[in-house]
Amino acid sequence: MSVEKVLEVMTASGKPMKAGEIAAAAGMDKKEVDKAMNVLKKEGKIVSPVRCAWEPVR
Repeated sequence: MSVEKVLEVMTASGKPMKAGEIAAAAGMDKKEVDKAMNVLKKEGKIVSPVRCAWEPVR
């Protein structure tokens, strides 16, 4: 599922990423990434240390 893929890409990068960067790295559509990120935000699995960039909770 796209949620797991987004989380994998974010974890592998080791730095905060924007949705467009995640989409490019995962080979996904940005809209899919946005939906997956909304799920991850609600579950508390990602945080935003800087504006518009997200990373997994450590």
